Amino acid sequence: MIPVISIVGRSDCGKTTYLEKLIREIKLRGYKVATIKHDVHGFDIDKPGKDTWRHAQAGADIVCISSPEKMAMIKKVTKELLLEEVAAHINGVDIIFTEGYKRESKLRIEVFRKEACESPLCSKEELLAIASDTTIYDDIPHFSVNDPAPMADFLEKELLQKNR
Repeated sequence: MIPVISIVGRSDCGKTTYLEKLIREIKLRGYKVATIKHDVHGFDIDKPGKDTWRHAQAGADIVCISSPEKMAMIKKVTKELLLEEVAAHINGVDIIFTEGYKRESKLRIEVFRKEACESPLCSKEELLAIASDTTIYDDIPHFSVNDPAPMADFLEKELLQKNR
């Protein structure tokens, strides 16, 4: 089973910036990484007038586009999918990072910066680890928000080696 780790935190605490650093570090170690971004506001990745947009407008339930470099699939849903349902579409990777799934019960790493956040989002019982510029909980693994290498070491030891 592919480990799913949710990167969580309050708005503007640096989740995306930290996740970018962590992805690069994990990739340097030879692992394959997938990400899932949760958007509560809805999104549209297709451009009006383009062929795939026109296919969807004509009623296609699933629209795929493929090129030599990448592939994308847009699937209409009748209700928001659970994280596990989205993750089930992903294969061929060593780890899946999510951003924005703070209510799902997956392993969580909270990103916390004292100048941007008043208080942590999660209780210590909900966390696998913390990436922060200050110590929040003494008994939860704590890593610098500025250096992803120690967090990558931790994830490699705790989750990635077991899946290879």
